[in-house]
Amino acid sequence: MSKMFELTGITLKEYRARRSRIIENMPSHSIAILPSGSEKYRNADAEYPFRQESNFYYLTGFSEPKSLLVLLKRSASESQFILFCQSHNPALEVWTGKKVGLDDALEQFGADKAYFFDDLDRIMPELLENTNEIFYSLGRHSDWDARITGWLNTVRAKKKAGGSAPSVFKDLSSTIHESRLFKSAAEIKLMKKVSEISANAHVELIKACKPNMMEYELEALFLYECVRQGCRSMAYPSIVGGGKNACTLHYGANNALLKSSDLVLIDAGGEYQNYAADITRTFPVNGKFTKEQKVLYQLVLKAQLAAIDLVRPETRWDILQETIVTILVQGLVALGLLKGEVKTLIHEKAHQKFYMHGSGHWLGLDVHDAGEYKLEGQYRTLKPGMVLTVEPGIYIADGEPSVDKRWWGIGIRIEDDVLVTENGHDVLTKAAPKTVEEIEQLMKPILC
Repeated sequence: MSKMFELTGITLKEYRARRSRIIENMPSHSIAILPSGSEKYRNADAEYPFRQESNFYYLTGFSEPKSLLVLLKRSASESQFILFCQSHNPALEVWTGKKVGLDDALEQFGADKAYFFDDLDRIMPELLENTNEIFYSLGRHSDWDARITGWLNTVRAKKKAGGSAPSVFKDLSSTIHESRLFKSAAEIKLMKKVSEISANAHVELIKACKPNMMEYELEALFLYECVRQGCRSMAYPSIVGGGKNACTLHYGANNALLKSSDLVLIDAGGEYQNYAADITRTFPVNGKFTKEQKVLYQLVLKAQLAAIDLVRPETRWDILQETIVTILVQGLVALGLLKGEVKTLIHEKAHQKFYMHGSGHWLGLDVHDAGEYKLEGQYRTLKPGMVLTVEPGIYIADGEPSVDKRWWGIGIRIEDDVLVTENGHDVLTKAAPKTVEEIEQLMKPILC
């Protein structure tokens, strides 16, 4: 195993197998073109930290910008993985560090051929010649669209000399995404690691929270705990919403005072070796749930536990949402927050005033990861190797006219990351406590 892949635990053999699965779905005389992510400027000449495009990383493990993946299939028995990467520039590398280069692209990343990125316009027309189909996500990157069009025009100009140019564009994304949906043993190990790190960070937030802190203090502590344990990036911007701010689903200001009587909702996950965690916990700022907070929290937790219990092979995806909605509506009716027959309220989507999102999403290299939820118009069933979130919630906006004001400003979401196993499921984020008793016990020092 190369040193590069010793760091991630995903072997060169596995990356080759991933590319082979993609090539198998390509006809003879076709070519797949997949650009890397690009560097982006934050301001002036300061760049955001670079993060590789997920499909590109999935097929290569290669983390440099200004690179290009090419899969060339001449026949059923002849194919090549070609990697274009940056050339060595000693003057620039003083500032940015040494680039991988051609030799390591071949040895460590398993490329059959490697070229410098600066040679793209010379070499790509040669690779495109005598192919019939191009697998490329047309329309997503205008600069690459224009560049590929230029290469095609160069090839077309040679047709009189006996060559041929591809005339069909196809998108390979769906094939890559279906492959990404099923995690390998090595991927599962990485996802368990990032889940453990993120869950431990949530524990520290619960223990540290106290009245009159700022939301961003908890955000900073989460970042610290994740980075300290090996997550150099977050999977997404952290949400720390106290009180009514928790009712804004993608709240991101994180700059309000945490009041003693409020709940605080924290939706945050680290990223480890490009794999994401996604956890939400909600708890009382002062360490003790009020009567209203407690009854709503336990309702959300009941819905979540029931949905998680259904995560197993052959469960249909939409059953999780149906289960969550049924339990939440029954509970809201019992509390008088919704009025009417449960079935009628569900049919009329009356619950969407208080629960307006889905049961969860796929998780992996992206926090909202690749993979279809329906196949041929029907919700798909769960299979071993899939990882999903389960995240019911209740959000009662401040000033909601249909309920008594004692319920106003209560926002609750509980979210865990769940692996589908051969015989059921494994909650990867179980280290983060979520029962009322566990949370209040963990926060007990605040009450002393």
